[in-house]
Amino acid sequence: QVQLVESGGGLVQPGGSLRLSCAASGSIFSMYRMGWYRQAPGKQRELVAAITSGGSTNYADSVKGRHTISRDNAKNTVYLQMNSLKPEDTAVYYCNAAGTGLYTGRNYWGQGTQVTVSS
Repeated sequence: QVQLVESGGGLVQPGGSLRLSCAASGSIFSMYRMGWYRQAPGKQRELVAAITSGGSTNYADSVKGRHTISRDNAKNTVYLQMNSLKPEDTAVYYCNAAGTGLYTGRNYWGQGTQVTVSS
């Protein structure tokens, strides 16, 4: 079992920045591909960015060049640095841990953190 606790959401003006953090506990962090997803009202949850234990990343086209995902395996934490925020970035952001290797099939979610981009 993996517990994920997100932090760092809030209200920010367009063009501003926020950094989300997700602290993981309960299992071997390096065995999980970590991701950030978001869900806006009335829309499906979508992948924002993901990172493997080796540091390979992928991003949604809508955030490429603006957001950066990183992880600190020593601290069992994944981050999402969000820059040049737009109103369309407004959503609840969820941290996800997807098992790899022997842990394939395990999938965990955090409780979500609200990000609101508005003037």
